Formats: sequence, C-alpha cells, structure tokens
Amino acid sequence: MKRFFLPLLGCLAAAPAFASASIPPQNLGGTPWHANWLTNSIFTSWVVTILVLVVFRLMLGRVKTIPGRFQSVLETAVDGLRGVYEPIVGKKAMPLAFPVLVTLFFFILIHNWSGLIPGVGTIGWGEPTGQTYMGVPDVHLAHGTPLLRPHTADFNGTLALALFSFGAWFILVLKYAGPKLLMKDLFGNKADKKELPSPMYYGLSVIFLAVGLIEVFSILIRPFTLSVRLFGNVYGGESLMHSVGFLFPFYFLEVLVGVVQALVFTLLSAVYIGLICNHGDDHADEHH
Repeated sequence: MKRFFLPLLGCLAAAPAFASASIPPQNLGGTPWHANWLTNSIFTSWVVTILVLVVFRLMLGRVKTIPGRFQSVLETAVDGLRGVYEPIVGKKAMPLAFPVLVTLFFFILIHNWSGLIPGVGTIGWGEPTGQTYMGVPDVHLAHGTPLLRPHTADFNGTLALALFSFGAWFILVLKYAGPKLLMKDLFGNKADKKELPSPMYYGLSVIFLAVGLIEVFSILIRPFTLSVRLFGNVYGGESLMHSVGFLFPFYFLEVLVGVVQALVFTLLSAVYIGLICNHGDDHADEHH
C-alpha cells in the first residue's frame, strides 16, 4: 500500500500544471517568485500535498501492532473504503485498483477541506477585477488575486484528476480484461446464437455495434463529466461559504459535502473499472 500511495500523491499534485480548461485560476506572476506559469491552485496543491506526504510518511514509519487512536481511525476508514470498492471493482482487479481509488479519495477529500481553512481564497493582493464565471461574480477576485485557492475548486484541477482516473481505468482494463474482452463487451452480440434465428441474430449484431459506438462516446466524455461534477459542487460550496461569511451550519455542511464528493468521484471511477474488469471475472468463470 505504501509503495502505491506516496508516488500517486506526487503524480496528482503535479497534474494541474499539465491540464487546461476554459476557466483558468489566478496567475501568481506578480509575486516575488515571478513565475508566470504558477497559479494559486497549483501552489495550494503543492503546499497541501507536501504536508500530507510528510504526515503520512511519518505516520507510516510509526505503524504499531497495537494501533493508537489515530491509526485505528485511519485503518477503519481504509477498511471501510475497501469494503465499498471491492464488490464494485471485483477481486481480480482490486489489488491494483484499490491503491489508486483510496489515493484519489484522500487526495480529493483533503483538498476539498483545504478550502475551509480561514484565509484560503480570501488573503491576497491586487485590485478588484469585476470578472465573472458563467455570469456569476467570482468571489475569488473580490480582493484581487488570492494566494491560495483549493485544488478542486479549479476546473483545471478537477479535469486533471478525471484524466488521471481515466488513465488508470484504461491501464486496469487492458491488464485485467484485455483488448479482446473489451471489444467484445463494447461491440459484441449479447444474444445467444442458439436461441435465435440467424437473420435475427445478425440483425442484433448491427444494433449492438451501433450501441457500442454510443458507449465509446460515453467513455470518452467521462473525464469531462467527472471533472464538471466535482468542480461544480466544490466551487459552488466555496462561493456559498464566502457569501455567508463562513457561518457554522454551512461550514459543517461543506465538511460533509467534501466527504460525499470525494466518495462519489471514486465510486464512479470504481464503477467504470468494474463494468469491464468485474464482468471479466464472470466470463473467466464461464470459460472454466
């Protein structure tokens, strides 16, 4: 688990630098670092991720046979996630899929919660710009350019996470199902040839081919739908918190939303993997 978790966190932290979207974060080129490529969401991502890496590294170095309170809570959370993901992903793909899913969960959760830290999104410099996103005033620009902005409140960041998830799906499907089973699952005739007349069977083959093409399109847009869902909920919640002045009831609600959105993102990723890999387990049993 350790050999998967720490490198994956590093990859996810670097991801926003390589993603692009139509709603950019604020550039920190006017800072003393004079880095025109550095944005506040990338900067926040690195800061939070480095802190998480240090904490987990220290924690993993002090794992005890008889766990303490914090270790017990963490082990209970990981075991609970394992119980949620395994029936969906399937036992065959679980050993490699689980480190990816649990890393995504904690990465998204911690960055969702980072937006609730006082000062994140509010401390910065510059003059108001009056810019809007989709017709809505951008609360992040109300005080100029904020130094810190949550990774998951930036569409670049959520798109990068979705592309990471999509890449993991592609690798796992090829490894545990294979190209042949993937093509059969997408375009193959699901009817039993022995139970249908030949004209009807081959007619259904054409229909399943058309359905397969639609399925390919739905697979290709998964990164977009995953990223929009996460971005919309986190950005909307962040905007609400700034509007109501971080009132406690809303603050508590956003803590729950952070957990739910991390779970939804990883559950959908698990479902996408399980649709092919878990189905492949059934096929393997039938062949044997």
